[in-house]
Amino acid sequence: MADKNLTTKDILQKEFKSAMRGYNVAEVDEYLDMIIRDYESYQKDLSYLQSENERLMSRVDELTKQAVLAKPNQSNVSSVGSGVTNFDILKRLSNLEKHVFGSKLDETNEEAN
Repeated sequence: MADKNLTTKDILQKEFKSAMRGYNVAEVDEYLDMIIRDYESYQKDLSYLQSENERLMSRVDELTKQAVLAKPNQSNVSSVGSGVTNFDILKRLSNLEKHVFGSKLDETNEEAN
């Protein structure tokens, strides 16, 4: 970020030299007061956004670590789990075919003999 040259205190304490036909002092003070209020508002916004950014970055780091830790466990479980699941499905399907078509296959084989 860019360095700031002025603080609100610098603006508040700034003294201007008087001149014969210079600016209206009250008008300059009023304008400087408005600048100070804006500057304070920007400082508050900046502080809030910096803290929010830090919070979100730490949350991203936390979630990234969780994802990295979960990935190896998840891939091991899914590969082992899908193998078991596929085997179970094939076994169930085979048993179902034997149950449903087994008697029909036996009848067809008897008729052919």
